[in-house]
Amino acid sequence: MNYHFLGYRCSLCGVEYLPDQVIYTCPADGGNLDVQLDINNIRKLVSREYIFSSVDNSLWRFLPLLPIRDPGYHGTTLRAAGGTPVYQSDVLQAALGLPALWVKDESRNPTASFKDRASAVVVARAKEIGAKVVITASTGNAGAALAGMAAAVNQPAVILAPRTAPPAKIAQLLIYGAKVILVDGSYDNAFDLTVEAAQEFDWYCRNTGYNPFTAEGKKTAAFEIWEWWEKNIPAIVQKRPLVIFVSVGDGNIISGIHKGFKDLQELGWLDQMPRIVGIQAEGSASIANAFHQGNETIIPVSACTLADSISVDLPRDGVRAVRAARQTQGDYITVSDDQILAAIVALGRVGIFAEPAGATAYAGLVKSISNGMIHVDDPVLVLNTGSGLKDVKAAVQAAGEAQVIEPTLKALKQLFY
Repeated sequence: MNYHFLGYRCSLCGVEYLPDQVIYTCPADGGNLDVQLDINNIRKLVSREYIFSSVDNSLWRFLPLLPIRDPGYHGTTLRAAGGTPVYQSDVLQAALGLPALWVKDESRNPTASFKDRASAVVVARAKEIGAKVVITASTGNAGAALAGMAAAVNQPAVILAPRTAPPAKIAQLLIYGAKVILVDGSYDNAFDLTVEAAQEFDWYCRNTGYNPFTAEGKKTAAFEIWEWWEKNIPAIVQKRPLVIFVSVGDGNIISGIHKGFKDLQELGWLDQMPRIVGIQAEGSASIANAFHQGNETIIPVSACTLADSISVDLPRDGVRAVRAARQTQGDYITVSDDQILAAIVALGRVGIFAEPAGATAYAGLVKSISNGMIHVDDPVLVLNTGSGLKDVKAAVQAAGEAQVIEPTLKALKQLFY
C-alpha cells in the first residue's frame, strides 16, 4: 500500500520519465524533476483521518505520501527525523504586533537542521536501490544530515564541503564517521565535483536541488504544518491563508514545501493554499532577483553572506523556488547580515537558538511588516531551519562576549547595583 511512485516529470519541459529511466535531472534540458505519485490510488487507500491517527511522531507518519517503501530501521536516527515542534511566543507576538505568529523549530531534528528530512528519505532510497556510497556537497547541514542518517543504517557516505565551512559543522560530519573532504573553493565547486565523482565511481548523489528525493523529504514539513493547522488553529483564524516564511539558498527547501502542499491539494485534503515567502540574504539573492524581475532566469552571483547555509552562487533549484512564491501569491524579501544577526538575538530571547540561515526567515518577517506586506490579522509561521550551535562564531557576533569579573561578591554586585 505504501508505494505509489510512478516516475518523474521535468519541471521545465514537462517530459515524463519512468522510475528507472533517470536518477537526477532531465536529460533533455537539465531541469529539476518532480516525483510523480499515484494520487488516485493514494486517495482510494489512505484518508486524512488515517494520517491524523498515526502514533508515529516523525516524518514517517506520512509514509503513504512518499515515493519509497517502509525503510525499516526502527529505533534508529533515520526514523527520528521530522515531527518538529511549533512554538507560540507572547513576546514575539507583542513585539511584532501579530497575534497569530508561530515558529516551527527544525533545529529539533536529530542532527539539528531541516536537512535531516531530505537525508532520511535519500538514505532510505539509497538502501532501496543498493547504492554503494552516498555522496553530497554541503556547507555543513546537508552533510551532517547525510552523515548522521547514513551512520544510523551503516551506509557509507562521502561529504565534500568548502574549507570555509564553520568548524562546528565539520566536527559533526567527522563524528558521524563520514569521509569528509574539504574543497579549496566554494559550495558550487564542491557541488560540481560531487556530480563528477558520482558519475565516475557509480555513487548515489544526494545533492540538494539535484536528487529529486531531497524535495520529497523536505515536503514532509508541509504535511506537518498542514496537520498542525487543521488540528489546532481555530476556524476564525483559518479564514485567512497562513503565510510561511522560509530562508532560501539553493531553493530546495521552499520548493519541497510547495510540493508538499501541492500534493495535499491534489489529494483534496488542503482547503486553502498557504502563501509562501522566501527570504534571501542580500549577498546571495539570485532567486529573489529573478522573482522581482518577473522571470525564471536564475543569474549566478558571487555569494557573500555570514549565513553560510544559504550562501550559493548558482541555486540548483531556482526555477521551482521562484514558482513556490509566485504560484502561492507569496513574495521574496532580501535582508542584510546585520538584520540576520538581530534576528538571531530576537529568537534567542524567547528560547530559540537559530543559526544565521534559520534566523534569516524571521529577519524577513520583521522587514515585511515594516514595508506593509504583512498585516495584523495575517496568521504567520516562521521556519527556523537550523541550530545556532552549528555556527557559534556567528552567535557570538550577534550576542557579544560575556563579561569577565573577579570571583568576588563585590565584583558581582558592581554589575547589578
